[in-house]
Amino acid sequence: MMERLLERSFVVPGLNMPVGLDALAGLVPVMGDIVMAALGAYIVWEARNLGMSKWQLARMGMNVLFDTAIGAIPVVGDAADFVFRSNSRNLRIIRKHLDKHHPQTRVIEG
Repeated sequence: MMERLLERSFVVPGLNMPVGLDALAGLVPVMGDIVMAALGAYIVWEARNLGMSKWQLARMGMNVLFDTAIGAIPVVGDAADFVFRSNSRNLRIIRKHLDKHHPQTRVIEG
């Protein structure tokens, strides 16, 4: 749910490309990047509560750190938010962990 809000809240008309709060908040200098980094860190915190390995948490943290660092660059960072979706990457890491260690949590999408 959090990933969808941050990365795929709505579709840009004409481009047919999903965007979320991460891309929009990135347009607000400094404060937008700080808030999005905090929300990304929250996802990593919840992954820690799931008992994920330190390696997985480090990968997730690096995704958030990279997204925040690139997002801090004016104009380039705003464009990068459309391409590098750290929260989507982190959700894939969490789902892979859950599928392996907690198969009863699998969601059948169709």
